[in-house]
Amino acid sequence: MADDGPLRIIHCFRSPIGGIFRHVRDLAEFHAKAGHDVGIVCDSLTGSSYEDGLFDEIRPYLSLGLTRLPISRSISPRDIGAFWSSYHEIKSLQPDVLHGHGAKGGAIARLIGSALRVNRYRVARLYSPHGGSLHYNRRTATGMAILTAERLLERLGDALVFVCDYEREAYAARVGRPRVRAERIYNGIHDRDFEPVYSREDAVDFLYIGMLRDLKGPDVFVEAFARTERRIGRPLSALMIGDGPDKAKYEDMMLRMGLGRRIGMLPAMKAHDAFALTRNVIVPSRAEAMPYIVLEALAARKPVITTRVGGIPEVLGRDSIALTEPGDPDGLAALMARAITDADWPRRVMPEPTGFKASFSASTMSGALLDLYRDILTRQTGGNRHST
Repeated sequence: MADDGPLRIIHCFRSPIGGIFRHVRDLAEFHAKAGHDVGIVCDSLTGSSYEDGLFDEIRPYLSLGLTRLPISRSISPRDIGAFWSSYHEIKSLQPDVLHGHGAKGGAIARLIGSALRVNRYRVARLYSPHGGSLHYNRRTATGMAILTAERLLERLGDALVFVCDYEREAYAARVGRPRVRAERIYNGIHDRDFEPVYSREDAVDFLYIGMLRDLKGPDVFVEAFARTERRIGRPLSALMIGDGPDKAKYEDMMLRMGLGRRIGMLPAMKAHDAFALTRNVIVPSRAEAMPYIVLEALAARKPVITTRVGGIPEVLGRDSIALTEPGDPDGLAALMARAITDADWPRRVMPEPTGFKASFSASTMSGALLDLYRDILTRQTGGNRHST
């Protein structure tokens, strides 16, 4: 491979749901259009017909194919079989770059990449945490085990790639100061997503869109919605769009609170389509790295109310009036009430468009990663590409 020739890039991750999947889809498209060969290795146990449709959309960009294997969320004996199958599949594809996303993806990329390096095979091994294991702490047995594993795996990689400054700081605090190369490359969204999405006439007041699990705060959203109605003194409307393990719990919660008719629920759909259904987007997460939904909503010129977690303040500004503390339904309700009663709210909370696009576009993100891939490969000495 000439230093300026096409690269063979494989992205490894576990669950084809949410932000990681969005991140990889954008990278696959941009890198394929730049003339590189791209493939994906991910879990076969998760996802729905919606995710199947997203895979169909990106298949034309996957010249190295899509490989789906059973990869459990928690550590289990089944991982041995998954890693063994992954090793043989990845070795046959002869990659130049293995980029792991999330804890399981990072383990696959670094362990298999290191096994290939033993055979003097030149391959760049990268890991992007995307939050994941960084939500744990060492005060629990599970957290201690996961963070210790992260530290042990670190030396098997060539670089850590953090999607925001918060994630880099969290890694240093929980895992330790990186002992390998570490870069911050912001998440970015497609140029086509930087277009206003106008609300339909029957749009609801508030939208939650994302995974239906407690970490993302749907329960906080439901409670805050009820408190907002009490503050305003009239019924409001909302939608919750998404799938996840706790969906039934939130449905029961809404029924108990008498909100079943005012908060609708829809299965996962494209964010762009969902934005037309609302006037305000609510992101009530308890923990995040750099959530795509915030970037997508702002690019669509939708007002966002969210929590002061992860890299979100790096997007909205650390002093943004649209930020509240995680797990605080009353604080969230206060902002939701302002959004309903303050006609100038959108102007107050939206970032400056030109600077926002320059920092958070997929073209910027994909270009920076390509530069990093090439630099790692250039620095490697000895060994022959694709030797076995």
